[in-house]
This record gives sequence, C-alpha cells and structure tokens, in this order.
Amino acid sequence: MAGNSKRAIIQIESTAGTGYRYTVTKSKRIHPERVEYKKYDPIIRKHIIFKETK
Repeated sequence: MAGNSKRAIIQIESTAGTGYRYTVTKSKRIHPERVEYKKYDPIIRKHIIFKETK
C-alpha cells in the first residue's frame, strides 16, 4: 500500500491503556509531528483518543 509513496505506515495506540492498536498511513510532509485520532476501542466499547506510537 505505502511501498513507494510519500506516506508512512504508523501505529496508533489507545490512550485508555487497553493496548489496542490501529495501523494507518499518514503524510510525513503534511503531518511531520505525531498524530492523534478519535477512533473506536472495541475492548472498552467507546470512542477514545488514539496516539501515534514509535
């Protein structure tokens, strides 16, 4: 998917401490800093903030 493009594959992890992660892509040029998304955590069954991990 992001093999030869300007987009980086990153993992975002739940801030609720459940350890649940999503894998998404982001543009390094538009978002050089770490990103945060509000997504669904199926372990606690709520929408919460997910932050980019290393």
